[in-house]
Amino acid sequence: MSRNVKFELGINGAFLTRRWERPGSWMRLTREIGFRNHEFCGDVIDPFFSGDRDFQLETARQVKSEAERYGVTITDIYTGVATHRFHGLSHSHPSPRQRMKQWILDCCDLAVAMGADRIGGHWDAISVEVMEDERAYQSAIGRVQSIFRELARGAAAKGIGAIYNEQMYIPSEIPWTLQQAEEFLLAVNRDREGCPVLLTIDVGHQAGMYYGLGGPDLDYIEWCRRFGAVSEIIHLQQTTRDASHHWPFTEEYNQRGEIEIAPILDALEQSHHEFANSPLAEVLDPVDHTYLIAEIIPGSTKTEEKLLDELRVSSEYLHQFVPEDGLTLTI
Repeated sequence: MSRNVKFELGINGAFLTRRWERPGSWMRLTREIGFRNHEFCGDVIDPFFSGDRDFQLETARQVKSEAERYGVTITDIYTGVATHRFHGLSHSHPSPRQRMKQWILDCCDLAVAMGADRIGGHWDAISVEVMEDERAYQSAIGRVQSIFRELARGAAAKGIGAIYNEQMYIPSEIPWTLQQAEEFLLAVNRDREGCPVLLTIDVGHQAGMYYGLGGPDLDYIEWCRRFGAVSEIIHLQQTTRDASHHWPFTEEYNQRGEIEIAPILDALEQSHHEFANSPLAEVLDPVDHTYLIAEIIPGSTKTEEKLLDELRVSSEYLHQFVPEDGLTLTI
């Protein structure tokens, strides 16, 4: 039996941080630069740092109202820089782990208040001390998997339909290899009692060569082929293969970078066609909607005029491959 899968473009709100503070500006700018879908950045309203709880929830409700006003869909909330600075869910002591779990559950409330039912990010980094002991490293990985199963139950109770974990490119931040990603998805979704835990693929996160990776693990197309069918969010950025620059898709950066959009779409389609033969088919259904999110993170010295111009150009470039109303494939 055939099925349809739809691909749409969107923008991550990281470009807003420390520049614009009003929900109306956030949604207006999203439309002005050419996007209808907005992945809300956790740094814009952080559950721990952005005022008190009443302020956060009221701002989230304003986001929903302004999104409706400007015709913007809030796809999900995704972590920004803040949570990426801590060991979080991988800390050896339970107190920091519990603190990060609370951040995630508080984020669920903000997502629901915005009218979204998805959250994602990366919330852990295993310490060097632990990685020096292989048994301790594997134990830490198992503990993170157990925590995700726990979080999936808590998130589902709050109205969240899926949690996303982003693949990374260093051994302290799991999953960072193709095998580890498959093992993670199998472990956290087998006999699950909560919402699905899915993978976010970032096409610039195949920079593990500094830690000895090679071959398919460094190929963003292979990541899309292997896991595209279970990824509702794909992060797009222009970059060189040895870094994660989060450059825009302008002529200048397209010449410097190596990311190509057409092969990504081909790999995602192939992933869906081949999914029935994947071990992941035992624990997950293939997604029917994927947002290709431009995660462009500007330097703080870039002017607002230059930043917005680069985002407009990026939107025009990306829409050559995926039209504004989306691209639907029959599988």
